Amino acid sequence: MEDLNKRLSLPADIRIPDGYLEKLQLSSPGFDQPLSRRSRRASLSEIGFGKLETYIKLDKLGEGTYATVFKGRSKLTDNLVALKEIRLEHEEGAPCTAIREVSLLKDLKHANIVTLHDIIHTDKSLTLVFEYLDKDLKQYMDDCGNIMSMHNVKIFLYQILRGLAYCHKRKVLHRDLKPQNLLINEKGELKLADFGLARAKSVPTKTYSNEVVTLWYRPPDVLLGSSEYSTQIDMWGVGCILYEMAAGRPLFPGSTVDDELHLIFRLLGEWLGGLVRVAPGGLKEKLYAVIKSNTLQISAEEAMKHGYFRSLGLRVPTLHESISIFTLKEIQLQRDPGYRNSSYPDSSGWITHTHTHTHTHTHTHTHTHTHTHTHTHTHTHTHTHTHLIHNTHTMQ
Repeated sequence: MEDLNKRLSLPADIRIPDGYLEKLQLSSPGFDQPLSRRSRRASLSEIGFGKLETYIKLDKLGEGTYATVFKGRSKLTDNLVALKEIRLEHEEGAPCTAIREVSLLKDLKHANIVTLHDIIHTDKSLTLVFEYLDKDLKQYMDDCGNIMSMHNVKIFLYQILRGLAYCHKRKVLHRDLKPQNLLINEKGELKLADFGLARAKSVPTKTYSNEVVTLWYRPPDVLLGSSEYSTQIDMWGVGCILYEMAAGRPLFPGSTVDDELHLIFRLLGEWLGGLVRVAPGGLKEKLYAVIKSNTLQISAEEAMKHGYFRSLGLRVPTLHESISIFTLKEIQLQRDPGYRNSSYPDSSGWITHTHTHTHTHTHTHTHTHTHTHTHTHTHTHTHTHTHLIHNTHTMQ
Protein backbone atom coordinates (compact mmCIF):
# COMPACT_ATOMS: atom_id res chain seq x y z
CA MET A 1 0.00 0.00 0.00
CA GLU A 2 1.32 3.42 -0.93
CA ASP A 3 2.65 5.67 1.84
CA LEU A 4 0.29 8.63 1.82
CA ASN A 5 2.69 10.89 3.70
CA LYS A 6 4.13 11.81 0.31
CA ARG A 7 0.93 11.51 -1.64
CA LEU A 8 -1.18 13.56 0.76
CA SER A 9 1.59 16.00 1.71
CA LEU A 10 0.81 15.99 5.41
CA PRO A 11 3.44 17.65 7.64
CA ALA A 12 3.15 18.28 11.39
CA ASP A 13 -0.12 19.55 12.86
CA ILE A 14 -0.65 23.05 14.17
CA ARG A 15 -3.24 24.47 16.55
CA ILE A 16 -5.98 26.56 15.00
CA PRO A 17 -8.48 28.86 16.76
CA ASP A 18 -11.77 27.39 17.90
CA GLY A 19 -14.50 27.93 15.35
CA TYR A 20 -12.10 28.25 12.43
CA LEU A 21 -13.31 25.07 10.76
CA GLU A 22 -16.90 26.23 10.88
CA LYS A 23 -15.97 29.31 8.87
CA LEU A 24 -14.68 27.05 6.10
CA GLN A 25 -17.84 24.95 5.80
CA LEU A 26 -19.14 24.72 2.25
CA SER A 27 -22.64 25.59 1.25
CA SER A 28 -24.51 22.44 0.26
CA PRO A 29 -23.43 21.51 -3.28
CA GLY A 30 -25.84 20.33 -5.93
CA PHE A 31 -26.02 16.57 -5.52
CA ASP A 32 -28.07 14.27 -7.69
CA GLN A 33 -31.65 13.49 -6.73
CA PRO A 34 -31.93 11.32 -3.57
CA LEU A 35 -32.68 7.63 -3.94
CA SER A 36 -35.96 6.06 -2.87
CA ARG A 37 -36.39 5.39 0.85
CA ARG A 38 -36.18 1.64 0.51
CA SER A 39 -32.73 1.91 -1.07
CA ARG A 40 -31.27 3.92 1.78
CA ARG A 41 -29.59 2.36 4.77
CA ALA A 42 -30.60 5.19 7.06
CA SER A 43 -33.44 7.66 7.23
CA LEU A 44 -33.02 11.23 6.01
CA SER A 45 -33.13 12.36 9.62
CA GLU A 46 -29.90 10.45 10.26
CA ILE A 47 -27.98 11.41 7.15
CA GLY A 48 -27.18 14.65 5.42
CA PHE A 49 -24.36 16.99 4.58
CA GLY A 50 -21.69 17.22 7.23
CA LYS A 51 -22.56 13.84 8.81
CA LEU A 52 -20.42 10.72 8.83
CA GLU A 53 -23.56 8.58 8.64
CA THR A 54 -24.11 9.87 5.10
CA TYR A 55 -21.22 7.80 3.77
CA ILE A 56 -20.39 4.11 3.70
CA LYS A 57 -16.70 3.22 3.87
CA LEU A 58 -15.65 0.64 1.31
CA ASP A 59 -12.00 -0.11 0.49
CA LYS A 60 -9.05 1.50 2.22
CA LEU A 61 -6.97 3.18 -0.49
CA GLY A 62 -4.01 4.11 1.67
CA GLU A 63 -2.84 5.34 5.05
CA GLY A 64 -0.31 7.85 6.31
CA THR A 65 0.74 9.33 9.63
CA TYR A 66 -2.06 11.87 9.73
CA ALA A 67 -4.70 10.59 7.33
CA THR A 68 -6.41 7.57 5.85
CA VAL A 69 -8.13 7.58 2.47
CA PHE A 70 -11.11 5.34 1.80
CA LYS A 71 -13.20 4.59 -1.22
CA GLY A 72 -16.77 5.26 -0.12
CA ARG A 73 -20.35 5.63 -1.23
CA SER A 74 -22.88 8.37 -0.51
CA LYS A 75 -26.23 7.18 0.88
CA LEU A 76 -27.83 10.31 -0.52
CA THR A 77 -26.78 9.86 -4.13
CA ASP A 78 -25.36 6.32 -4.31
CA ASN A 79 -22.29 7.87 -5.99
CA LEU A 80 -18.76 6.74 -5.21
CA VAL A 81 -16.66 9.21 -3.22
CA ALA A 82 -13.14 9.44 -1.79
CA LEU A 83 -13.06 9.97 1.97
CA LYS A 84 -9.90 11.67 3.22
CA GLU A 85 -10.08 11.10 6.98
CA ILE A 86 -7.60 13.29 8.84
CA ARG A 87 -6.97 12.39 12.46
CA LEU A 88 -7.02 15.32 14.88
CA GLU A 89 -4.69 15.40 17.86
CA HIS A 90 -6.43 17.23 20.69
CA GLU A 91 -3.21 18.81 21.89
CA GLU A 92 -2.22 19.88 18.40
CA GLY A 93 -5.36 20.87 16.50
CA ALA A 94 -6.14 20.25 12.84
CA PRO A 95 -3.32 19.83 10.32
CA CYS A 96 -2.51 23.08 8.57
CA THR A 97 -2.50 21.33 5.20
CA ALA A 98 -6.11 20.23 5.66
CA ILE A 99 -7.20 23.77 6.51
CA ARG A 100 -5.30 25.14 3.52
CA GLU A 101 -6.79 22.51 1.22
CA VAL A 102 -10.36 23.19 2.38
CA SER A 103 -10.05 26.96 2.18
CA LEU A 104 -8.73 26.78 -1.38
CA LEU A 105 -10.90 24.03 -2.83
CA LYS A 106 -14.14 25.64 -1.69
CA ASP A 107 -13.34 28.47 -4.11
CA LEU A 108 -11.88 26.41 -6.98
CA LYS A 109 -14.62 25.11 -9.28
CA HIS A 110 -13.22 23.75 -12.53
CA ALA A 111 -13.62 20.69 -14.74
CA ASN A 112 -9.94 19.83 -14.24
CA ILE A 113 -9.81 20.29 -10.46
CA VAL A 114 -11.09 17.62 -8.09
CA THR A 115 -14.43 18.53 -6.50
CA LEU A 116 -14.76 18.80 -2.72
CA HIS A 117 -18.34 17.67 -1.97
CA ASP A 118 -18.54 17.78 1.79
CA ILE A 119 -16.67 18.43 5.05
CA ILE A 120 -17.30 16.48 8.23
CA HIS A 121 -15.78 17.71 11.49
CA THR A 122 -15.87 15.65 14.66
CA ASP A 123 -13.82 15.73 17.86
CA LYS A 124 -11.53 13.02 16.55
CA SER A 125 -11.30 13.63 12.82
CA LEU A 126 -11.78 15.95 9.90
CA THR A 127 -13.12 14.13 6.83
CA LEU A 128 -12.95 15.69 3.38
CA VAL A 129 -15.35 14.11 0.89
CA PHE A 130 -14.10 14.29 -2.70
CA GLU A 131 -15.43 13.03 -5.99
CA TYR A 132 -14.01 9.60 -6.74
CA LEU A 133 -11.70 9.02 -9.70
CA ASP A 134 -10.43 5.60 -10.73
CA LYS A 135 -6.68 6.15 -10.62
CA ASP A 136 -3.86 8.67 -10.73
CA LEU A 137 -1.49 9.39 -13.60
CA LYS A 138 1.26 7.25 -12.03
CA GLN A 139 -1.07 4.24 -11.94
CA TYR A 140 -2.22 5.00 -15.48
CA MET A 141 1.37 5.01 -16.76
CA ASP A 142 2.09 1.77 -14.90
CA ASP A 143 -1.00 0.14 -16.43
CA CYS A 144 0.13 0.95 -19.96
CA GLY A 145 3.69 -0.20 -19.34
CA ASN A 146 4.94 3.40 -19.46
CA ILE A 147 4.28 3.45 -23.21
CA MET A 148 1.56 6.01 -23.83
CA SER A 149 -0.06 7.10 -27.05
CA MET A 150 1.26 10.55 -27.94
CA HIS A 151 -2.32 11.58 -28.62
CA ASN A 152 -3.21 10.72 -25.01
CA VAL A 153 -0.13 12.57 -23.76
CA LYS A 154 -1.42 15.66 -25.54
CA ILE A 155 -4.92 15.32 -24.06
CA PHE A 156 -3.59 14.84 -20.52
CA LEU A 157 -1.10 17.71 -20.86
CA TYR A 158 -3.81 20.08 -22.07
CA GLN A 159 -6.00 19.24 -19.10
CA ILE A 160 -3.13 19.78 -16.65
CA LEU A 161 -2.46 23.20 -18.16
CA ARG A 162 -6.17 24.02 -18.21
CA GLY A 163 -6.54 23.34 -14.49
CA LEU A 164 -3.32 25.19 -13.65
CA ALA A 165 -4.24 28.23 -15.73
CA TYR A 166 -7.46 28.50 -13.71
CA CYS A 167 -5.55 28.25 -10.41
CA HIS A 168 -2.86 30.73 -11.41
CA LYS A 169 -5.43 33.23 -12.60
CA ARG A 170 -6.83 33.11 -9.07
CA LYS A 171 -3.40 33.57 -7.47
CA VAL A 172 -3.20 29.96 -6.28
CA LEU A 173 -0.08 27.81 -6.64
CA HIS A 174 -0.39 24.04 -6.39
CA ARG A 175 3.27 23.57 -5.36
CA ASP A 176 3.17 19.78 -5.34
CA LEU A 177 2.56 18.67 -8.91
CA LYS A 178 3.46 15.03 -9.55
CA PRO A 179 1.78 12.11 -11.33
CA GLN A 180 0.33 10.84 -8.03
CA ASN A 181 -1.60 14.10 -7.59
CA LEU A 182 -3.23 14.02 -11.02
CA LEU A 183 -6.39 11.89 -10.92
CA ILE A 184 -7.99 10.28 -13.97
CA ASN A 185 -11.40 8.66 -14.52
CA GLU A 186 -12.47 6.08 -17.07
CA LYS A 187 -13.30 8.76 -19.65
CA GLY A 188 -9.80 10.19 -19.50
CA GLU A 189 -10.80 13.31 -17.60
CA LEU A 190 -7.78 14.48 -15.60
CA LYS A 191 -8.12 16.54 -12.42
CA LEU A 192 -5.62 18.29 -10.18
CA ALA A 193 -5.83 16.97 -6.62
CA ASP A 194 -4.16 17.29 -3.23
CA PHE A 195 -3.88 21.01 -2.65
CA GLY A 196 -2.38 20.47 0.80
CA LEU A 197 0.73 22.47 -0.08
CA ALA A 198 -1.03 25.11 -2.15
CA ARG A 199 -1.12 28.71 -0.98
CA ALA A 200 -2.69 31.91 -2.23
CA LYS A 201 -0.13 34.01 -4.12
CA SER A 202 -1.31 37.49 -3.25
CA VAL A 203 2.07 39.15 -3.87
CA PRO A 204 4.56 37.70 -6.43
CA THR A 205 7.60 38.50 -4.26
CA LYS A 206 6.16 37.03 -1.09
CA THR A 207 8.42 34.55 0.73
CA TYR A 208 7.10 31.02 1.08
CA SER A 209 8.44 28.01 2.99
CA ASN A 210 11.16 26.00 1.29
CA GLU A 211 11.07 22.22 0.74
CA VAL A 212 7.56 22.01 -0.63
CA VAL A 213 7.47 19.63 -3.58
CA THR A 214 8.53 16.07 -4.33
CA LEU A 215 12.20 15.94 -5.28
CA TRP A 216 11.89 14.81 -8.91
CA TYR A 217 9.60 17.71 -9.84
CA ARG A 218 11.37 20.55 -8.02
CA PRO A 219 12.81 23.46 -10.03
CA PRO A 220 16.53 24.18 -9.48
CA ASP A 221 16.02 27.51 -7.71
CA VAL A 222 13.88 25.80 -5.06
CA LEU A 223 16.47 23.03 -4.73
CA LEU A 224 19.12 25.71 -4.22
CA GLY A 225 17.14 27.12 -1.32
CA SER A 226 15.17 29.94 -2.90
CA SER A 227 12.05 30.84 -0.94
CA GLU A 228 10.70 33.32 -3.48
CA TYR A 229 8.85 31.68 -6.33
CA SER A 230 5.74 32.04 -8.41
CA THR A 231 3.74 30.09 -10.96
CA GLN A 232 6.97 28.74 -12.46
CA ILE A 233 7.26 26.20 -9.63
CA ASP A 234 4.19 24.52 -11.14
CA MET A 235 5.30 24.96 -14.75
CA TRP A 236 8.61 23.21 -14.06
CA GLY A 237 6.61 20.29 -12.70
CA VAL A 238 4.48 20.28 -15.85
CA GLY A 239 7.59 19.98 -18.01
CA CYS A 240 8.89 17.05 -15.95
CA ILE A 241 5.52 15.29 -16.11
CA LEU A 242 5.27 15.86 -19.87
CA TYR A 243 8.63 14.18 -20.39
CA GLU A 244 7.71 11.28 -18.12
CA MET A 245 4.48 10.63 -20.03
CA ALA A 246 6.20 10.78 -23.41
CA ALA A 247 9.48 9.02 -22.65
CA GLY A 248 8.16 6.50 -20.15
CA ARG A 249 10.63 7.39 -17.41
CA PRO A 250 11.25 10.31 -15.02
CA LEU A 251 13.32 13.18 -16.37
CA PHE A 252 15.29 13.96 -13.19
CA PRO A 253 15.05 10.96 -10.80
CA GLY A 254 17.51 12.27 -8.22
CA SER A 255 17.88 10.51 -4.88
CA THR A 256 19.21 13.56 -3.02
CA VAL A 257 19.14 17.32 -3.55
CA ASP A 258 22.71 17.28 -4.87
CA ASP A 259 21.93 14.37 -7.17
CA GLU A 260 18.81 16.13 -8.45
CA LEU A 261 20.75 19.32 -9.17
CA HIS A 262 23.47 17.32 -10.91
CA LEU A 263 20.91 15.70 -13.24
CA ILE A 264 19.32 19.06 -14.03
CA PHE A 265 22.53 20.93 -14.77
CA ARG A 266 23.99 18.02 -16.71
CA LEU A 267 21.09 18.33 -19.15
CA LEU A 268 20.37 22.06 -19.09
CA GLY A 269 23.72 23.64 -18.31
CA GLU A 270 26.96 23.55 -16.37
CA TRP A 271 26.91 21.86 -12.96
CA LEU A 272 28.47 24.07 -10.29
CA GLY A 273 29.03 21.19 -7.86
CA GLY A 274 29.96 21.89 -4.25
CA LEU A 275 30.19 25.62 -4.92
CA VAL A 276 26.43 25.88 -4.60
CA ARG A 277 26.32 24.26 -1.16
CA VAL A 278 28.89 26.63 0.35
CA ALA A 279 28.07 29.76 -1.60
CA PRO A 280 27.50 32.93 0.46
CA GLY A 281 24.05 34.46 0.32
CA GLY A 282 25.04 37.04 -2.29
CA LEU A 283 26.44 34.41 -4.64
CA LYS A 284 23.38 32.23 -4.22
CA GLU A 285 21.17 35.14 -5.21
CA LYS A 286 23.25 35.56 -8.36
CA LEU A 287 22.84 31.87 -9.11
CA TYR A 288 19.06 32.20 -8.76
CA ALA A 289 19.16 35.17 -11.14
CA VAL A 290 21.19 33.21 -13.70
CA ILE A 291 18.71 30.33 -13.57
CA LYS A 292 15.72 32.63 -13.99
CA SER A 293 17.33 34.64 -16.80
CA ASN A 294 18.05 31.44 -18.72
CA THR A 295 14.57 30.02 -18.25
CA LEU A 296 11.67 30.75 -20.56
CA GLN A 297 8.91 31.98 -18.27
CA ILE A 298 5.93 30.53 -20.09
CA SER A 299 2.57 30.54 -18.36
CA ALA A 300 -0.01 27.77 -18.37
CA GLU A 301 -2.39 29.96 -20.34
CA GLU A 302 0.25 30.72 -22.97
CA ALA A 303 1.22 27.06 -23.23
CA MET A 304 -2.41 26.11 -23.98
CA LYS A 305 -2.24 28.32 -27.09
CA HIS A 306 0.79 26.51 -28.49
CA GLY A 307 0.44 25.02 -31.97
CA TYR A 308 1.06 21.59 -30.46
CA PHE A 309 -2.58 21.55 -29.36
CA ARG A 310 -4.04 22.68 -32.69
CA SER A 311 -5.00 19.11 -33.58
CA LEU A 312 -7.45 19.03 -30.66
CA GLY A 313 -9.72 21.30 -32.66
CA LEU A 314 -11.00 24.86 -32.53
CA ARG A 315 -13.79 24.23 -30.04
CA VAL A 316 -11.64 23.08 -27.12
CA PRO A 317 -10.32 26.55 -26.13
CA THR A 318 -13.86 28.00 -26.22
CA LEU A 319 -15.31 25.66 -23.59
CA HIS A 320 -16.48 27.10 -20.29
CA GLU A 321 -14.14 26.28 -17.41
CA SER A 322 -16.74 24.02 -15.81
CA ILE A 323 -17.16 21.90 -18.96
CA SER A 324 -15.02 18.82 -19.62
CA ILE A 325 -13.19 18.69 -22.96
CA PHE A 326 -14.61 15.17 -23.34
CA THR A 327 -18.05 16.63 -23.98
CA LEU A 328 -16.73 17.21 -27.51
CA LYS A 329 -17.05 14.20 -29.81
CA GLU A 330 -13.65 14.85 -31.35
CA ILE A 331 -11.91 14.37 -27.98
CA GLN A 332 -11.34 10.68 -27.27
CA LEU A 333 -8.50 8.66 -25.84
CA GLN A 334 -6.61 6.23 -28.03
CA ARG A 335 -5.54 2.77 -26.95
CA ASP A 336 -2.05 3.06 -25.50
CA PRO A 337 0.61 0.83 -27.16
CA GLY A 338 1.55 -0.76 -23.82
CA TYR A 339 -2.06 -1.07 -22.60
CA ARG A 340 -2.40 -3.84 -19.98
CA ASN A 341 -4.20 -4.63 -16.71
CA SER A 342 -6.27 -1.49 -16.94
CA SER A 343 -9.68 -1.09 -15.36
CA TYR A 344 -10.80 0.85 -18.41
CA PRO A 345 -13.13 -1.08 -20.73
CA ASP A 346 -12.25 -2.15 -24.24
CA SER A 347 -14.99 -0.18 -25.93
CA SER A 348 -15.68 1.71 -29.09
CA GLY A 349 -14.66 4.84 -27.20
CA TRP A 350 -11.04 3.93 -27.81
CA ILE A 351 -9.42 5.00 -31.05
CA THR A 352 -7.14 2.12 -31.99
CA HIS A 353 -3.41 2.68 -31.89
CA THR A 354 -2.91 0.98 -35.27
CA HIS A 355 -5.32 3.32 -36.99
CA THR A 356 -3.60 6.39 -35.62
CA HIS A 357 -0.14 5.38 -36.71
CA THR A 358 -1.35 4.45 -40.17
CA HIS A 359 -2.81 7.91 -40.44
CA THR A 360 0.18 9.73 -39.01
CA HIS A 361 3.10 8.02 -40.73
CA THR A 362 3.70 7.27 -44.38
CA HIS A 363 6.53 4.74 -44.03
CA THR A 364 6.09 1.65 -46.21
CA HIS A 365 7.60 -1.71 -45.29
CA THR A 366 7.21 -5.26 -46.54
CA HIS A 367 7.48 -6.70 -43.04
CA THR A 368 4.81 -8.45 -41.05
CA HIS A 369 2.13 -6.40 -39.29
CA THR A 370 3.67 -7.03 -35.90
CA HIS A 371 7.12 -5.92 -37.00
CA THR A 372 5.77 -2.84 -38.72
CA HIS A 373 3.86 -1.85 -35.60
CA THR A 374 6.95 -2.19 -33.45
CA HIS A 375 9.08 -0.23 -35.88
CA THR A 376 6.55 2.57 -36.12
CA HIS A 377 6.28 2.86 -32.36
CA THR A 378 10.04 2.92 -31.93
CA HIS A 379 10.33 5.66 -34.49
CA THR A 380 7.70 7.76 -32.75
CA HIS A 381 9.19 7.21 -29.31
CA THR A 382 12.69 8.17 -30.39
CA HIS A 383 11.49 11.27 -32.15
CA THR A 384 9.43 12.34 -29.15
CA HIS A 385 12.25 11.71 -26.70
CA THR A 386 14.61 14.02 -28.55
CA HIS A 387 11.99 16.69 -29.08
CA LEU A 388 10.75 16.76 -25.50
CA ILE A 389 14.16 17.33 -23.95
CA HIS A 390 14.04 20.64 -25.73
CA ASN A 391 10.43 21.27 -24.77
CA THR A 392 11.05 20.53 -21.10
CA HIS A 393 13.87 23.04 -21.13
CA THR A 394 12.02 25.77 -22.95
CA MET A 395 8.73 25.50 -21.09
CA GLN A 396 10.22 26.45 -17.77
